[in-house]
Amino acid sequence: MSDKKATLIIDGETLIELDRFSPTLGTQVIDVRPLISKKYFTFDPGFTSTASCESKITFIDGEKGVLLHRGFPIKELANHSTYLEVCYILLYGEPPTPEQYATFKTTITRHTMIDDQITHLFRGFRRDSHPMAVLCGVTGALAAFYHNGLDVHDQNHRELSAFRLLSKMPTMAAMCYKYSIGQPFVFPRNNLSYAANFLNMMFSTPCEEYQVTPVLERAMDRILILHADHEQNASTSTVRTAGSSGSNPFACIAAGIASLWGPSHGGANEACLKMLEEIGKAENIPKFIARAKDKNDDFRLMGFGHRVYKNYDPRAKVMKEACDEVLNELNIQDPLFEVARELEHIALNDHYFIEKKLYPNVDFYSGLILKAIGIPTSMFTVIFTVARTIGWISHWKEMHDEGLKIARPRQLYRGYTQRAFKSQNFH
Repeated sequence: MSDKKATLIIDGETLIELDRFSPTLGTQVIDVRPLISKKYFTFDPGFTSTASCESKITFIDGEKGVLLHRGFPIKELANHSTYLEVCYILLYGEPPTPEQYATFKTTITRHTMIDDQITHLFRGFRRDSHPMAVLCGVTGALAAFYHNGLDVHDQNHRELSAFRLLSKMPTMAAMCYKYSIGQPFVFPRNNLSYAANFLNMMFSTPCEEYQVTPVLERAMDRILILHADHEQNASTSTVRTAGSSGSNPFACIAAGIASLWGPSHGGANEACLKMLEEIGKAENIPKFIARAKDKNDDFRLMGFGHRVYKNYDPRAKVMKEACDEVLNELNIQDPLFEVARELEHIALNDHYFIEKKLYPNVDFYSGLILKAIGIPTSMFTVIFTVARTIGWISHWKEMHDEGLKIARPRQLYRGYTQRAFKSQNFH
């Protein structure tokens, strides 16, 4: 109970007093659960003004451009840690000691292989299937193979499932790509880092081993860190909702993958690259800028602005640095990158963009990095999935650790009142 109260008055009469909660950071929260006793619900389509859970994992202040994982600023994590270190922090709440990190890294490394029978599942998909469709199906199928870790009420089973998902997702993601282009699968290598191992499984062939450069390895690691978690977004909320029924973790993560696949969520960087391809050349930019400013034109500049951040996306600053490093390292002469650089310059200097706070976001830069590395746009959301798996499983684990209640949203019913049915005697 809270000693702070909010009073709800309807038609001039006090209906109920509701508890007010103060978070460690962020907006005050009113506990509306007792409203049902007075025969009232709240109406909040999209749950944009509703706290669906209590969490200690990630905090976002969109107005100030702040993103904290367990209290640590995202920029510090991206510049001074590794993806696996961030995974440990998200899972357990504190940075690991050297001994804890070594044990954690070894555990994840030794779970990267998948059951050989799972490789046969890929043959049930068309080669031209979208990789997200394949990954969603294969992830859900893991529950049919790893029976010894599905008791969601057992803390050890929950931890084992977290290890399995975190370690096997890059392997399955790379297999989705290899299957789509007709190349043999590449086994994971224990002597490589998490990011380097993923790149190697993506691009190595039996004929030629892929040489992972430090710049590309670090860029991929940063992409993973910057996409690791983002509070109660659509896919994370989906994982929590699925998990609230007691469903197994593989099914819950598959549900998260399905949600992430949407173009308004994980598909944003793919949409950004398609937009750059539509613009084509730098000299075409003014025409598209004019369209973006035209209220009567439904054209949107993808990769600019963010639903949550009303300031510069803190992840974008780090991603821009990584993008510049990759483009300088590879020295790619591509008109698309010239278009991107010119668009970036305009967005950072044009009064219209500054006034509306339409800054380049993380999707704008991550898409450019992935394209420069040689990853096709169809794989962009798959890589987002690899990164976000730790966020999903951390929230799923927290939900079970803290105790859960099955999700059951209410509705504002606008349909018919009760009416009689008259049979048409069709049979």
